[in-house]
Amino acid sequence: MYSQGHLQGSLLFLWRQWWEAINMPKVGIHKPKKKFSSKVPELIKTQIKAGADTLVEKVLKPKYIELAPKSNDFNYLVDIFTKWYGNYFYFCSRYNCPSLRALSPSFEDKFARLEYGGPDIFSLAFKRHTGQWVEIYSELSLEECLHEIEEGTYFIP
Repeated sequence: MYSQGHLQGSLLFLWRQWWEAINMPKVGIHKPKKKFSSKVPELIKTQIKAGADTLVEKVLKPKYIELAPKSNDFNYLVDIFTKWYGNYFYFCSRYNCPSLRALSPSFEDKFARLEYGGPDIFSLAFKRHTGQWVEIYSELSLEECLHEIEEGTYFIP
């Protein structure tokens, strides 16, 4: 069936593959950036919340919230608000679902995230339609982050 030379050749081939695999130099391995781990002081939390709530009330709500549509088939935006969760500060939106087929009368979703990295250092991310957060800015100040949320094209509730 198989000759002894054939078996020895295939065993040698397998042994060589195994040896090369364990002795391969580990090149090109992606190491993600170290995430921020500092706890947010309460004073900073209140300052960030105050600045973000001002942005929401003066810019985002007038820009995006409209009257309820006459058609009952589509969800519509009714509120924009902010909240803290751990080291993350979220910009959230609340939608009403007037359709008779709706699973619930309303739902909430997040559309922007600030991650605290230290005194006046933040990372800014938006939420994709897949639910995945994509960080597009890092090491920005609070003012720069709020400006990007106001003017940026990725941060639409």
